Amino acid sequence: MSIEIKIRKNEPIDRALRRMKKKLDRENIIKGVRAKRYFEKPCEKRRRKEKVMAFTAMLRRRYNG
Repeated sequence: MSIEIKIRKNEPIDRALRRMKKKLDRENIIKGVRAKRYFEKPCEKRRRKEKVMAFTAMLRRRYNG
């Protein structure tokens, strides 16, 4: 799982870093690494997923009808 960013001619380094960060964010690499940093019990995983599902359901109810 390697990410490759080619620096374009006369491109500033900060812009290339920004492109790399966006690519990492789009592929959820940083999020996955942070999630696996510590062990998460199955009940905690379920609780977190239920919390996200409840939030998205609330948003759907609020904006769709």
